[in-house]
Amino acid sequence: MAKSFSLSSLLSGSWPTWTLFALVLMAAPQVFRSGLSITVLSQMGIAIIACLSYNMLLGQGGMLSFGHAVYTGLGAYLAIHALNAVSNGALPIPVSAVPLAGGLAGMGFAVLFGYVTTRKAGTTFAMITLGMGELVFAMSLMIPEFFGGEGGVSSNRVIGSAVMGITYGPAIQVYYLIAVYTFVAVAAMYAFTQTPLGRMLNAVRDNPERVEFVGYNTQRVRYTAFIIAGFFAGISGGLGALNFEIVTAEVVGAARSGAYLLFTFLGGATFFFGPIIGAILMVLAFVLFSEFTKAWLLYLGLIFLFMVMYAPGGMASLIMMNVRVAAFGKLRQLWVSYVGLALTGLVALVGASAMVEMTYHLQLNAGQGSELQFLGATLDATSLNSWFGSIFVMATGLGLFELTRRQFSREWGHIQEFIEAEMQRRAS
Repeated sequence: MAKSFSLSSLLSGSWPTWTLFALVLMAAPQVFRSGLSITVLSQMGIAIIACLSYNMLLGQGGMLSFGHAVYTGLGAYLAIHALNAVSNGALPIPVSAVPLAGGLAGMGFAVLFGYVTTRKAGTTFAMITLGMGELVFAMSLMIPEFFGGEGGVSSNRVIGSAVMGITYGPAIQVYYLIAVYTFVAVAAMYAFTQTPLGRMLNAVRDNPERVEFVGYNTQRVRYTAFIIAGFFAGISGGLGALNFEIVTAEVVGAARSGAYLLFTFLGGATFFFGPIIGAILMVLAFVLFSEFTKAWLLYLGLIFLFMVMYAPGGMASLIMMNVRVAAFGKLRQLWVSYVGLALTGLVALVGASAMVEMTYHLQLNAGQGSELQFLGATLDATSLNSWFGSIFVMATGLGLFELTRRQFSREWGHIQEFIEAEMQRRAS
């Protein structure tokens, strides 16, 4: 007899993890108390829901979508209009329920657009989603009555009298609302992975022909998952509208869809917690890292390139490989190599970054003189000494990194051989 699915039994089996997750969400603003920190934490919660909803398509269903921002963006637009309707007295719902309006909007548009996009799979699906995304972005500029034109649509989340002292005026109150939605959405999306539909979605990703052979309609499975992903994407967009109190055409643009794809992959699309890591990295890159250098997109592209080449499973795969090594008591043997790789890689990165920053300075800030500050040092973008020094530092770092990498590879190979032998011994 098949075991029935129960959300409570599913979550109770890993209650320490969920308890820790809830505690982190509650304690984070008490540790990072500045206004910028609260804003960053709020955006992380929103991004976590968006990236996990996207991974429902990419990681679980093998559907490479280039237009996921359509559902987060349209959910944001419907949510901001719902917030305006609430403020005008036309919609009798609390402000805390406005993100649900965004979720229903995302689901509704997923029902409409998904019927077309999910009829094909693979590259064809990706191209259709790309065209759908460009179509919606073009419409956002053509229909200012709904999308607000270039200025977007704004609103005010502080409506009516306070309920138990909550007005959603202070950023900390908005953060805790986002935290509640984040916890519930993450738990619900994890529960989806354990349902028969979630398992069948994995089967459609891995072997659609066999799924058809046993009697399932692969298009219907993809379509249903697409609708569910659209709902959570819309909730993410609704929370974003509530947090920023303005929605512009940028939220449905290709750049936003590309960011979901890039950072979900960097986090690790094959693991459930991978997109959570990717969402955190996305906010840090867009909010913080972009303030330090104008070349941040170049660095981001290089990181993505190296991850594709050397760690296609993303950050989550690197973590899980080391967890496996630690489970067999061998992680302590690698710490010297890890320190060496980190230090030599950092030296090479400093040299390369110095050349990148001097190049950008010559192209963008030539009118401010040839000198620039880099990590506390003064560089002259027109001086051969600065260029040769940067090349020397980079070459030295790369050489030492390669020597350290070879030693690490030998140690890693020996440890993996030991683990395989130990697993065979335990199995026998």
